[in-house]
Amino acid sequence: MSSQVSDEFIADAVAFYKNLQDRICASFESFEDGVKFEQTEWERGPDHRLKGGGRMRVLRGQVFEKAGVNVSHVWGQLSDQGMTQLPGAKESGGQFTASGISLVTHMLNPFVPTVHMNLRFMHTSRIWLGGGADLTPTIPFDEDTKDFHAAMKDACDRYRPGAYDEYKAWCDKYFYLPHRKEPRGVGGIFFDDLNSGDIRKDFAFQRDVGEAFLDVIPKIVARRKDTAFTDADKEKQLVKRGRYVEFNLVYDRGTKFGFATDANPDAYLMSMPPTAKWP
Repeated sequence: MSSQVSDEFIADAVAFYKNLQDRICASFESFEDGVKFEQTEWERGPDHRLKGGGRMRVLRGQVFEKAGVNVSHVWGQLSDQGMTQLPGAKESGGQFTASGISLVTHMLNPFVPTVHMNLRFMHTSRIWLGGGADLTPTIPFDEDTKDFHAAMKDACDRYRPGAYDEYKAWCDKYFYLPHRKEPRGVGGIFFDDLNSGDIRKDFAFQRDVGEAFLDVIPKIVARRKDTAFTDADKEKQLVKRGRYVEFNLVYDRGTKFGFATDANPDAYLMSMPPTAKWP
């Protein structure tokens, strides 16, 4: 891919991530009584080996106990550790560009599932896309699981035959806690290192995943947010959140990349729940 095409693609991708962040935040805020996202903009200083920054948004309300929706766009020189994590980094001399949107919701009502989505691109000596979305209910409902997977499948089916089965299996394998011998949730889709040779087609698929997420998640939130719950239900949610913490700190690639690239810790640790328990 030429530098000129890469520059054009990067600008389009960053614009999409920012626009999607705006629309998701507006949707989530519509469930709250006047509570808005708090925004923190961050940027690397002129003497830092990394350049760029991001837009971190956190909502703390009566439906969304904690929701983080972050966009970042950084570039520069990878650390030695970071170079080992990114394909093509050795050939680029450690130079890279990365951008994406990442979100996690932790809900006040234990009947509303936690949800995660991430869409991103990486550019070293080559360019590729990654991302996906997955659902982690404390108390699963077949209706919610079916609707969520149907939305992800529709996006995959528009991309290419077989994509949903492949990316669902990848998600099931990735979002698994080996030390607990249990899945993190009810799955979704996950893909990485995506470059079919037609980056615009790949990007259209990534956009479709974002749009599918924005369509289905508010429906699930509306369906469950007013369900009556007990102290026992809340206790179960707190223990489930503990599992979420374990996965994100031990296995999550995005968290590891944040540490490796000296990114903003408040941004890449945004996924941590406000409270959690271990039995």
